[in-house]
Amino acid sequence: MRYDRTVHLDADFATTVARTRDALAAQGFGILTEIDITATLKAKLDHDMEDYVILGACNPPLAHRALETDRSIGLLLPCNVVVRRDGDRTAVQVLDPNTMVALTELDALRPVAEEATRRLDAALTALASTDTTD
Repeated sequence: MRYDRTVHLDADFATTVARTRDALAAQGFGILTEIDITATLKAKLDHDMEDYVILGACNPPLAHRALETDRSIGLLLPCNVVVRRDGDRTAVQVLDPNTMVALTELDALRPVAEEATRRLDAALTALASTDTTD
């Protein structure tokens, strides 16, 4: 089972991170956390790697509905969104919300997962449609 939904863009990393934040905001997601994996691995392990950031995105109404169904679902929240360099392009990846239904086997989460999927796919589509070669 694939657990990601991904688009590849020709835009540079910093531009893609900013556009990703905007596309998520347009779909009702705020960013609760930002983890700069590149900087963390450099600081802690002196390891160099490509630009890589994890954005912890949250749509409060959807999170509330999911938590009302299963309090343990917080283990899968917020929605992780990865922006990373992938060769000469930038990848934007989101965890497929249907993963929470597959992992929990709770059909009551299906409507939440479907709405989250619709919103995240709309954000990815918006990113792809505004992609420009830098």
